[in-house]
Amino acid sequence: MKSTANALLNKVEFPVLLAGLVIAGGLWGLVELMEVARATSPHAFDTEILLAFRHAGQPDSPIGPPWLEGAVRDVTALGSSAVLVLITTATIIYLLLIRRPATALFVFVAVAGGQVLSSLLKFEVDRPRPELVSHLVNETSLSFPSGHAMLSAVTYLTLGSLAARFLPDRTTKIFVLGLAVLTTVLVGASRVYLGVHWPSDVLAGWCAGFAWAMLCWLAARLLQRRKVMADSE
Repeated sequence: MKSTANALLNKVEFPVLLAGLVIAGGLWGLVELMEVARATSPHAFDTEILLAFRHAGQPDSPIGPPWLEGAVRDVTALGSSAVLVLITTATIIYLLLIRRPATALFVFVAVAGGQVLSSLLKFEVDRPRPELVSHLVNETSLSFPSGHAMLSAVTYLTLGSLAARFLPDRTTKIFVLGLAVLTTVLVGASRVYLGVHWPSDVLAGWCAGFAWAMLCWLAARLLQRRKVMADSE
């Protein structure tokens, strides 16, 4: 039995195994956080973290120097629909210009599918925005999961993994993927600072976004192995 398991592990490449673990962990985290979001009262860690970004007894006053609020608004814009659509559209057009239509279709399906999944989750859970602190930006949609956090993960990880395919060495690949993860983390954290999401909303967005991005990556890898996504040069 042990030898069979070892043989199976030897056949599975480490990136594939890691992607599978990310998907499993993301789905588990999402399910657990959905229970938190459906609770009748906010979880203690949600309220404590949200209040930690405000001065004690002043829910309208965010912590930090005066310039920080403007900087956080700039960071959160990196996860806005307008910016993500612009980046995705520019990437798709570029891929079509260099005659890689299958890769362009992959990018479209990954990002658009993430948007559809985010909307379905929002309607399924139907969680309102937090009212514990003031909102530093105007938002009208439902709260769970954070669309900024989820779609940042989907878009930046998809484009980062795509770019990493054309980079010459492991160091630059790690840098690009690390930058994609860092951007996703900063965007999610900015949503809590601005008071428009519970921390569990952002965590759920990350869980769903990372899982979806890794699932799309595995699908693309399988299609490439079977020559379905072989683009003309």
